[in-house]
Amino acid sequence: MRFRQALPGGHFGDIFGERRLGGRFRAVRRIACALLWTLVAIPIQAVLHLLPGRAKVHFGRFYHATLCRLIGLRVRVVGASATEDSAARPVMFLSNHSSWLDILVLGGVLDACFVSKAEVARWPLINVVAKLGRTVFVSRTRRATGREADAMRAHMEAGESLIVFPEGTSNDGTRTLPFRSSLLGAADAARLVQPVSVVYDRLGGLPACRRDRPLFAWYGAMDIGSHFWRFARRGGARATVLLHEPFSPHAVRGRKALAAETGRIVAEGAAALRQNRTAVPLEAPIGR
Repeated sequence: MRFRQALPGGHFGDIFGERRLGGRFRAVRRIACALLWTLVAIPIQAVLHLLPGRAKVHFGRFYHATLCRLIGLRVRVVGASATEDSAARPVMFLSNHSSWLDILVLGGVLDACFVSKAEVARWPLINVVAKLGRTVFVSRTRRATGREADAMRAHMEAGESLIVFPEGTSNDGTRTLPFRSSLLGAADAARLVQPVSVVYDRLGGLPACRRDRPLFAWYGAMDIGSHFWRFARRGGARATVLLHEPFSPHAVRGRKALAAETGRIVAEGAAALRQNRTAVPLEAPIGR
């Protein structure tokens, strides 16, 4: 007996693959809206930089949150940011890192500026946005560690909270790399440290699985243009930001212990989100 295949494609899994022409109009619309919004926001933020107060901080957060909506990325937040209490500032947020999308997601959730690799300062247009966002650029070399820690410390002494990616690089989104203590040299200038887990857990309105991670993760030799195009073609994407309990950086002995403790908390939280378990902020056993 001969049976004819009832489903399209060479095998059953093909129906879950990306359609060759699917979502192109959606991608063009999203990219155009994101570019237009950025061009409008740049002069506004430039003017706000000249004014006193925290208007530039609030507008930067509004810019990133709006950008997430324009590109079709819904953001869910579990837990509370330590910066909601003005007396707790400055705060150093320590997060896992898998994609350039992390900048948009965390930038729209946290009142803080980023610590980024020095190469970003040379990227067209992105470098303008980063500088207006008060980004601290670091080279992440051993010889410059002390100088860059001083730059981060100066930001926090001025009342600015920082978002740091202690893994030192992005990855495929299926794991959390060990936190590098060299990037935490300025942690002693923060009043609180707050671990943050970021996971892209929905695609097409359904739980994202290991097969979907490359759509979100940006690593290796990937170029940002083609990665953005592939992401913009898809719908129903969601990122979950899990804000763990903050604690004082002086509650641990040394930056190596701080890197190990925060790395463990972030990894456990991210693993729970990837497995679609209930997201619960974790508390460091060392307490506040």
